[in-house]
Amino acid sequence: MKNKALFSPAGLVLIGLVLLVTVVIISSLPRLRIDLTQDDLYTLSDGTREVLDTLERPIELTFFYSEETIGQMPQVRAYGNRVQELLREMVIASNGNLTLEVIDPEPFSEQEDLATSYGIQAVPLAAGREEVYFGVVAADPGTRAEGGGEVFESIPLVRPDQEEFLEYEFSRLISRVLDPDPTVVGLITSLNIDGGFNPATEQTTGPWAIMDTVRYMYDVRRLQEDVDVIAEDIDILMLVHPQELPENTLYAIDQFVLRGGRALVFVDPNSDTQTQIMMAGGGYRDNLGSDLPGLLSAWGVNYDASQVVTDQSLALFVTLAQGQRPTAHYGMLGVPREHFANDIVSGQLQVMNLSSAGALTPVEGAATTFEPLIQTSEQTMMMGTAFFREMGDPTLLIDDFVSEEQTRTLAARVSGPAQSAFPDGRPAADTDAETDTGDDSAASPHLSDSVSDIGVIVVADTDVLADRMWAQSRQVAGQRVINAFASNGDFVINALDNLSGSTELINIRSRGRYARPFTRVLALQREADERLRERETNLLERLSETEEQLQALNQGSGSISPEQEAEIERFIELQLETRRDLREVQFELNNEIDRLGSILKAINTALIPALIIIAVLTAALLRNRRRKPAR
Repeated sequence: MKNKALFSPAGLVLIGLVLLVTVVIISSLPRLRIDLTQDDLYTLSDGTREVLDTLERPIELTFFYSEETIGQMPQVRAYGNRVQELLREMVIASNGNLTLEVIDPEPFSEQEDLATSYGIQAVPLAAGREEVYFGVVAADPGTRAEGGGEVFESIPLVRPDQEEFLEYEFSRLISRVLDPDPTVVGLITSLNIDGGFNPATEQTTGPWAIMDTVRYMYDVRRLQEDVDVIAEDIDILMLVHPQELPENTLYAIDQFVLRGGRALVFVDPNSDTQTQIMMAGGGYRDNLGSDLPGLLSAWGVNYDASQVVTDQSLALFVTLAQGQRPTAHYGMLGVPREHFANDIVSGQLQVMNLSSAGALTPVEGAATTFEPLIQTSEQTMMMGTAFFREMGDPTLLIDDFVSEEQTRTLAARVSGPAQSAFPDGRPAADTDAETDTGDDSAASPHLSDSVSDIGVIVVADTDVLADRMWAQSRQVAGQRVINAFASNGDFVINALDNLSGSTELINIRSRGRYARPFTRVLALQREADERLRERETNLLERLSETEEQLQALNQGSGSISPEQEAEIERFIELQLETRRDLREVQFELNNEIDRLGSILKAINTALIPALIIIAVLTAALLRNRRRKPAR
């Protein structure tokens, strides 16, 4: 009898109601959430949760958002909802240490003054649109109470084209408020990247353009190539063309990375920049390559300093002599955006230029994770560095090229647990050097394993930093102005910026895009845009004609006839009428989209209960059919 009552129509309706109420209750509880989106858009990564778990004091988040104005822009409104939902997810996961306030700054209001004080400015999101506020601020209220100046960080404009990196940007924002001290970058290099002496001109040279930018954003300290220990206050170690470093320096780098220091490494099988300097100075050097013997393999990276990547598809064209036709140089590569990984470091770059670069591959069985950032096409061939040094004509590369049909990795991120490249501890030859330094930190205990996941980015080229590969600079009013024609500089700054965060922050990856537009919605928007654009064009044309007439009148007698006054009044009335029409079109568009969204939301909400009810009914019918023959 109980089963009959359960599977009766009334019982099935009751089951459906219970399921529907359960779905509504679960949806209303903030900590009981199920993410069924394709890219887990509403699930915070482990790195973000670790950042939030380490919060030691409250942080206030403020989203300055022109909600009323943006309400007339359906796509931007959807993105604004995405931003708020992600921020609320972070607030929920922070155990009460994060708070969120959404402010719609009205013109000439205290809220607008507050936004301005945080560096948030109104910007037009599209041509012909009103200016809106769309920025996020993270502030430490404790510093405000102390009266020593509030510590805060801001994102003046949360750009829609950066949607994949929203979680990273917000996590970094919070981390910077917690640790506002400038990042310290230790630089070890055998090149004159930071300024030096040019033997060809016998004059000192200034720093490369990339170093002007790096020094502007970070506290850079030059380290000697025979350093015995990397100081504790150095956050990132930047190695550029490390050549024949002594064992004590390699050991210092090894221990620095294992204890949690981050590294940005530029190695090169054949430095064209160094070759040019040697030729200009009349000097010669057998080895123009660089490597970190033992260290790269310990971090899970294979790199052959005797091989150069050539690529037929990505070759840059160079002019050998004036008046000659440009020739493809298979060793100089212009890597476009489609060969970049969807990573915070490389995902938004446009093109990078490299020259005689090497190739990186993961070590088989390594505990670290090897993630390519920049890759070549499949039309590649590895060639020896000796051939490159002796080659005077790049057309020889074309003659000898035979594609190996293999994609090569030019830059990669390495993370995860790692072991020391010095399993027996500090090199014996370093004992005397350690005694001479008198630095107690040099005698710190040897680390055989990393204390946490390492964070290293390796680039198999150093010419990527040279001015000739990415930027032109000129002096304007005593200041150096850099005009970039490639994204090489952006890559370096992105890498340093990413590495300057915690290990948890480094491990936060880009996410999928929120927008999943429907064909019907896009059709509605296109239809409205066409109507709006046509009306706006007519209005602007009439406005231009009237301004010309007024200008002509001003240059004349200065008086305006009654007919002209009537024409101006008619135009003003037409302008007001057109603006009303524009608002009506936008209102109709928003209503249609909202109505469609409500229908889809209702379908999504009721879909699971409906499927369960159908399944239960089907099971009941099958059960009844089996019983009838038995009777």
